[in-house]
Amino acid sequence: MNPFVSPSWANGRMRDPATIFVDATLPPVGVHPKVDTRARYLDKHLPGAVFFDIDELSDHSTPLPHMLPSAASFGRDMSALGIGDRATIVLYEQEGVFSSPRAWWMLRTFGAQDVRILDGGLRAWVEAGLPVESGPVQRTAATFNAALDPEAVRSFSQVQHLIAERSQILDARSRSRFDGASPEPRPGISSGHIPGATSVPYTELLEDGRLKAADKLLELFATKGVDLSRPITTTCGSGVTAAVVLLGLEIAGAKHVALYDGSWAEYAQHPQAVIEKTG
Repeated sequence: MNPFVSPSWANGRMRDPATIFVDATLPPVGVHPKVDTRARYLDKHLPGAVFFDIDELSDHSTPLPHMLPSAASFGRDMSALGIGDRATIVLYEQEGVFSSPRAWWMLRTFGAQDVRILDGGLRAWVEAGLPVESGPVQRTAATFNAALDPEAVRSFSQVQHLIAERSQILDARSRSRFDGASPEPRPGISSGHIPGATSVPYTELLEDGRLKAADKLLELFATKGVDLSRPITTTCGSGVTAAVVLLGLEIAGAKHVALYDGSWAEYAQHPQAVIEKTG
């Protein structure tokens, strides 16, 4: 199912107590000074929307960025935000498409039944002349019974098996980082790529601040030699834009997709990792 919904669809459910609106904007990596997306949320958000802080909601027992937390931790945090696992959850971003697919993937991976994404995000909502609010939002606590779907996630050891099996691995980072020509935004990490991986920069899936339509996504994946009928694992720098490619794959019709959660931040620092460079 294509999870994208229009501003008019979302506005029609604004008074529905079973529909929850969520700002899932993560600051872009490598932008200085750092964008304060929470402050932007407090300044302007959809009426009744809560803020889904991907950094805050990730696993803090590891130095790796954005790693999935435990199911118990995620369920507790969602319940406190007032997000129930059986609600209709409508995610949006303040600008473009970058982090809402990561929130979409996290929620689904832990068992949320119905997760949507507002097409065009906050900008499209405002351009449609729909109302916004400012200030914090406190929802009544809900029940989120979190259970991890192990088929949705890949670990370093599993990626090692995927390499040996010549399985499909799609890398969402820029082509220059994939090739090893440009440095990584995180210091001390070599650029390059996982052996046998295919470069599919997530920006190639976007058009005018939105994800491309299904037919254009099909065409893109075909030009990359991707077989949608076979299992696919997505990766990126830290597991965020890998979710953009994973979402694009699902919309294009792929059935067996998973995300390497540690992504390049883990892989490039692992003593057993083999790093390939192009050229």
